Amino acid sequence: MAAAKSMTKSQILDHLSKKTGSTKKFAGEFLDELNALAYKEAKKSFVIPGLGKLLVVNRKKRMGRNPSTGQTMVIPAKKVLKFRIAKAAKDAVL
Repeated sequence: MAAAKSMTKSQILDHLSKKTGSTKKFAGEFLDELNALAYKEAKKSFVIPGLGKLLVVNRKKRMGRNPSTGQTMVIPAKKVLKFRIAKAAKDAVL
């Protein structure tokens, strides 16, 4: 059984333009602007209502293990980007 393929950007733009009665170019500009805004605001957390929240999380330093040698090592602290799915999205999909 083959896995279903995800939509391409072109397919998404085509769908959005048909649903909103706008052009693919306008839909593309809107999507690009939404992405740019999300990247800029992610440090403070960026919420897309009904979909989820994009935020930066600080990970603490921790101990880990090198899988090839089995040697323990320290994994340094770092910042990571996370997306928390909204309850409405979970309920709609699952």
